[in-house]
Amino acid sequence: MIGVMSQVQEIKGLSEALINEVGKAVLGKREVISDAVLCLLCNGHVLLEDIPGVGKTTLAKALARAIGGIFKRAQFTPDMLPADVTGAAIYLQNEQRFEFRPGPLFANVILIDEINRATPKTQSALLEAMEERQVSVDGETHPLPKPCFVIATQNNIEMTGTYPLPEAQLDRFFARLSLGYPGRDIEADMLLSRQTDDVIDSVVPAITLDQLVSAQTAVREIGVSDAIREYIVSIVHETREHALLTLGASPRGSLYMMRAAQAKAAMSGDEWVTPDHVKAVAPLTLSHRVMARGEVRARGTTNQEIIRQILNSVTVPIP
Repeated sequence: MIGVMSQVQEIKGLSEALINEVGKAVLGKREVISDAVLCLLCNGHVLLEDIPGVGKTTLAKALARAIGGIFKRAQFTPDMLPADVTGAAIYLQNEQRFEFRPGPLFANVILIDEINRATPKTQSALLEAMEERQVSVDGETHPLPKPCFVIATQNNIEMTGTYPLPEAQLDRFFARLSLGYPGRDIEADMLLSRQTDDVIDSVVPAITLDQLVSAQTAVREIGVSDAIREYIVSIVHETREHALLTLGASPRGSLYMMRAAQAKAAMSGDEWVTPDHVKAVAPLTLSHRVMARGEVRARGTTNQEIIRQILNSVTVPIP
């Protein structure tokens, strides 16, 4: 028990250190930063959907610096090929052999800019690597670094000429986040902080990569009771039967929600997952895995609102 508690306190300390360090560059968005760190602890990937210029790239760069990792970026365009992302085998004529040249996926934090502007073939190559944590080129398998955290962005405007991710591919992402506009005071502070300096330069490593990998393993040891597992399953099954939804969450959604709740508990300093932890992460992990009916979307009802309705309707287990 003492060992579990020490692990929990360590995870809590590491997560707070990460959040505070990234917060130096991404002002006024502590909740979003916390959600991104939660996804990182769960070894998941994030789809960051928002309008241009609100700090998506800054968040990715700051996270990479805060964990002391390698950062790489790929700008997706319609003419991009899978090999441009995964890497390719290059023939060295002088040596008469092939040599593998890694693509941008071989990093600890990878920013995929505008994932919906590349063709489905290139999107699939990226998502396969995200799921399997490896790429295969000319029959050879190359493992990706640990950790390997993908932040893919897409703008929710100017969708003409894009290739929207189908539901099956959206399901591969652990969570979908949005930064949104900053408040007036925060925006004024941002102008002041960036008048002469680049705020990214102020971010320094808060933890090591080894500490992060250890924390990712330890998070899965957070206790989950039978009642909590049943509660998670009830929520997910309700999404499949809800009158406002045409598509419910997948079993992967159940698994990711449980892992997110474990990370939420650890970040809060708790040894066991509670219903409150599950409620906190349900919109984060399920909203992009469900599809609302057309007339529901036309009324402006969001998936997050429907998930919250479901949370209010499902019986909460008594500890």
